[in-house]
Parts: sequence; structure tokens; C-alpha cells
Amino acid sequence: LHSFLPRLAMSSVTGTFSAQQPLNYRAGARVQPADGGQVEEVYEPATGRVITKLLCSGEKEVDLAVQSAKAAFKIWSQMSGMERCRVLLEAARIIREQREEIATLETINNGKSIFEARVDIDISWQCLEYYAGLAGSLAGEHIQLPGGSFGYTRREPLGVCVGIGAWNYPFQIACWKSAPALACGNAMVFKPSPFTPVSVVRLAEIFTEAGVPKGLFNVVQGGAATGQFLCHHPDVAKISFTGSVPTGIKIMEMASKGIKPVTLELGGKSPLIIFSDCALENAVNGALMANFLTQGEVCCNGTRVFVERKILDVFTKEVVKRTQKIKIGDPLLEDTRMGALINRPHLDRVQGFIKQAKEQGAQVLCGGDLYVPDDPKLKNGYYMRPCVLGNCTDDMTCVKEEIFGPVMSILPFDTEEEVVERANNTKFGLAGGVFTRDIQKAHRVVAALKAGMCFINNYNISPVELPFGGYKSSGFGRENGRAAIEYYSQLKTVCVEMGDVESVF
Repeated sequence: LHSFLPRLAMSSVTGTFSAQQPLNYRAGARVQPADGGQVEEVYEPATGRVITKLLCSGEKEVDLAVQSAKAAFKIWSQMSGMERCRVLLEAARIIREQREEIATLETINNGKSIFEARVDIDISWQCLEYYAGLAGSLAGEHIQLPGGSFGYTRREPLGVCVGIGAWNYPFQIACWKSAPALACGNAMVFKPSPFTPVSVVRLAEIFTEAGVPKGLFNVVQGGAATGQFLCHHPDVAKISFTGSVPTGIKIMEMASKGIKPVTLELGGKSPLIIFSDCALENAVNGALMANFLTQGEVCCNGTRVFVERKILDVFTKEVVKRTQKIKIGDPLLEDTRMGALINRPHLDRVQGFIKQAKEQGAQVLCGGDLYVPDDPKLKNGYYMRPCVLGNCTDDMTCVKEEIFGPVMSILPFDTEEEVVERANNTKFGLAGGVFTRDIQKAHRVVAALKAGMCFINNYNISPVELPFGGYKSSGFGRENGRAAIEYYSQLKTVCVEMGDVESVF
């Protein structure tokens, strides 16, 4: 991070960081946008401080970024897969080397614990390594036809791809989108969330340091208006978006005007099913992992926790006990396990869901209230105690809608058939989990779940080797795994005739 973030002791950075350098990145350098609309304040969730002001990119800046990517694409797309592999491996090496600084930057801008941020950065460099490994193996196939004629297919890049990221995993999402895109030979213009603009620019610098052509990965900053300019740009070949369902619908509509393919990774209200024959301690660990990572701000969280009635009391008691022990506070301290929510409006929204849940008959078993750390510099941060709701029913708002905060809803069930039907009774279909010692039942239940990412006796594990994405309103297309290659490349068929053309005319 060099000049961008001084090497300070982790605990002393909170409340001291400010970003002075430009947050746009174009043609291999940080730049101020050529044109811009409104100015957005960017906060440090832990303290409520403004750490920088964001200039939203206008139509001219978006066009300059796309043209920069288009020029770099001409060079990158002609390189061999092995050449691209070496550059991506070098980028992964730099990220691994600067893990601590990048994780610190992520924590300051996002509010999650440094413990979690380090895991995110590890997943990021692993993602680049994985797609570096695939870059050299991308190939079509040869098909023999009658009379010595033959056909073959070529897997070709799309061109300039747009990535639009979310604020909960800023650096990791940028890697999830850029690694397969670049491995396939594409260029990318990335727009992070205006809430978390800081760390993605560091990724752009790392790609340049690693040897990509200048302009191959550009960053534009801004909100909805900037996103619209990207989606409507005639030289953009594909859009990949992570975020909310309403925004995903708008992006799909805009992309349709230019017949651009889209990958949508949207919201969730995922079921976590705990059978009475589970290993209880493991199931409790799973429920905590499924609800409280990144302050509950995770799209695939298993927030509808269905517990078989036989163990409802013992499970609930243990979950409440463990939830109350979660260490909240300064996210840059090593022992903190829950930091601050992203901003004040979001904290207020989560609090509104809890208030409504109580009004509808749910019982707050623990947490749900605002938390003020002892450290005076954290008093304006966006903290709350993780919440467990009991006495929940399927028709409650807290059970039907995505809260995107540290709120777990516990629901009893009696039979396998009943719980599968209830688990699937949602417009979402991102994830689902099952805890049981009966392996046949586990596979039977996940086969019946209408969800794109399912977990058996674990939750929220996201190895880059496995495809990630949703069913139904949770979106389509896949990130990670070999599957992502399909969404960042296109197939060309070539038919070769070895004899004379037989004319029918």
C-alpha cells in the first residue's frame, strides 16, 4: 500500500485514516474524473468519520474509461493463455504480500473485523491464482465431419466487461469478477459501491504492477447515474452485478436495450435446516456463521433457521448463549469478532425490522439494541448487538424479507416434507443449508431445495473452485469455478469443407 496507507499498528489506525489520492483509475493511473456530478461523503463505519469525499463519474469519464479498456483489450486478447496466466499469478503474489495492508484498508472502509477482512483478501488472491491456472487451458474442440471435412470451436473473449460491486465484500467481489474476465482475455471497467470506494483502486494498481496493459482494469466511482452510463455504453459487451433485487431488475432492463449478457448475484433469504440428529455444537457454529459474518451483511446468509421441534429449546438456548458472547467493537482489534454496520441509514433500517418483528409477535431472545463501545473515538460508530428472534412464523416480515443485518429468525418444524416446502416458499433462491448426521437425508433435502448454493454440515464456505449464484429472484449466471468461464467468453464455430461445394442451384 506504500504511499497510500502508512504502516501503522492495527489498533491505532482506527479514527486516523483519510484518503487523499484520486479514487478513479484509468489508463494505468489514479485520476480525477474528467466530469462529475454530485460529491458523496465516504464514512469509516467504526467511528462515523468522513474519510474521503467521492466525486461521482459522469458520462465523459465513463466513456474515457471504456475507451481505455477497449485499447488495452486489443493487446491483452491477443496474448496467449499462458502469458495471461503469468500476469495473474504475479497479481496474486502482490496481494498475498500486501495482505495486511489491504485487509486494514478493507476494515476501515467496510467496518468488518480485521480477522474477517484477512480471510477476504486470502480468498481474493486464491481466486486470481485459480483463474491464472485456467487461463492456459482454455480451448475449443475439434469435430470430425464426413469426407475429411471438419469443424472446430474457439472460445473467445467478449470485449469490455463491466463489473458493479457491492459494499459488503468490496475487494473480494472485484477479484471474483475480474479474475475470470481477465483470464478469458477481456478488459474490465469496475464500479464499486459509493460506500466502499477505497480498496478496489488498490486492486487496479496491483494489476498494473503485475504487468497488464495499461487500461485493462479501470475504476469509475459513483452511484446509480454512473452505473446507468456504464450499462448503456455501446462498447460494453457484458455486465456483472452484485447487489439488491430492485437494482438488478433495472440493470437487466438497461442491458436488454443493447442485448448485453448479464450476470446477476442478488439478494437472499436463505433457509438453514437443523435436524434433531445433528451434531448440536456444529449446528450452533453453523447458525452463527450463517447469520453474523460481516455484521449479517451477507447475501447468502441462512437467516431463516428452521429447527426440529425436539431440539428447539436446547438449540435456541445454546445459540443465544453464544451470540451474547460475540465481541463487538473496534474492528481493527485482533479479538473483535463483530464490527460496525456500513452506515447510519442501514443501521436504522435493520433496527426498523427488529421493531416491526416485535410488533408482529416475534420475541427478542437477545441483542437487537444499539451498542456504544467504551472507546470514546468509537461513540459515533454504527454498532448494534447481534439479535436472535424467537416465536417467529413464516408470514412475519422478518422471515420474508432480507434484513441484511445481524438478525437470526428461529422457526420450529416437525417433518422433513414440511420444512422443505416452507424453506422453498420464498421468491429468493441463493443458498440453503442442512445439519444432520443422516447423510442420505442431507443429500435428499439439498436436492429438493430451490437454491443455487447449498451447504451440508457447514455454512458460508466459498471456495473459489465452486460456482456461486442463485435461483429465482436471487439472480442467474455464476461466479467462481469453471462455470464462470462460460459467462466471460463466447463460442465461435468454424466449419471447414475439404472437398468442393455441392451447389443446390
